[in-house]
Amino acid sequence: MGATLSLLRLEPRARWFFAVLAQSSLGTGAAYVALLLIAYERFHSPWSVGLVLLADLLPAALLGPILGAAADRWSRKGCAVVADVMRALAFIGIALVDPFVATLALALLAGIGNALFKPAALAGLPSVVASERGAAATSLYGVITDFGFTAGPVITAGGLLLVDPEGVMFVNGLTFAVSAVVLWRLAWGDKAAPEEGEERQSLLRDARLGLSAAARMPGIRVVIVASAGAMLIGGIFNVAEPLFATETLGTSDSGFALLVAMFGLGFVGGSLRGAEGGAPPILRRRYLQGGFVMGVGWVASGASPGLATAMLSFGLAGFGNGLLLVHERLLIQAVVPDHLQGRIFAVSDTVVSWAFAIAFVSAGPLLESLGVRETLLIGGGVALLFAAAATIGLRHEWTAPRREPVREPT
Repeated sequence: MGATLSLLRLEPRARWFFAVLAQSSLGTGAAYVALLLIAYERFHSPWSVGLVLLADLLPAALLGPILGAAADRWSRKGCAVVADVMRALAFIGIALVDPFVATLALALLAGIGNALFKPAALAGLPSVVASERGAAATSLYGVITDFGFTAGPVITAGGLLLVDPEGVMFVNGLTFAVSAVVLWRLAWGDKAAPEEGEERQSLLRDARLGLSAAARMPGIRVVIVASAGAMLIGGIFNVAEPLFATETLGTSDSGFALLVAMFGLGFVGGSLRGAEGGAPPILRRRYLQGGFVMGVGWVASGASPGLATAMLSFGLAGFGNGLLLVHERLLIQAVVPDHLQGRIFAVSDTVVSWAFAIAFVSAGPLLESLGVRETLLIGGGVALLFAAAATIGLRHEWTAPRREPVREPT
């Protein structure tokens, strides 16, 4: 926590960057509920909700490497600003346009903006602050984005007493407009310097080179696959949460909200743990610790006899999740050459998006065939296996502070 407070106290650009990130993240969390309500109102079918959720997931799953290549080829600040403008237009458009087809198209536009902003922001984030505070900045990024998604729906609950869902969506669009203006005026996220001798060709070729680079870095390859495996279990866990709370534990909707809140608080704690940073061997160790803690938390959740113990286990799983994700990002920033970071972050986002898609499709049949508690127990065990496999896969990686040499094929 001290490193984070020091960051905000000593880095004026960081204060502006994280201020606009906080307000747009809260807007996104608030608009998530409003968007689902709007989709259902305009089409009156559960399919509308699923299609809108899919619209947010598909751009990262299908276009991630290309958008990551854009973040490496052009100014990362410029890409982040374009992403914010896209999201501002999309959400304001959803508030003003009624047809469901237009709503779905605008939701896709917002999804493209989300998929472009993440690699551009994460790759450009170290340029916002002094090098010794880069880890604290990456840690705070994870804290703010997760807090916004957790607290945003609470804002919607109050906001819907005053305005309709379209009003909430319109305000969310304005938060991205504000973010675009502020980020454009800040000095950060310059264009990455190309590798010596590198010749820029098509964006598709740059995307392909990013995929091949990720495949040729053994440590990064293991991290991306292990994180995707953890998120696969996490997606199943997300689907199971309301059933576990209301049916297995027999608690109320308020009890479910408490479980989600405890997971969120744990995630914030795990993300803040990354503020200390460290050399790659330290980052690797904490990344692996996050995977094991997350798996133990899920197993403990499946075995919890009541709400009180489940709250503790959900908090533990959230802590492991935050610890794993923040140290994955810190590892990429530490060991991947700058001219490849946007693409590697995008590859990770793409693989994780596919993991979530598989989880959302498979969760229903698993819960029906195995049962809720059994699914959580087995899922937690599988998460521990992913963590153990990652430990084996990384046993020879980053044993001393160094940067992985990677040359792109010509």
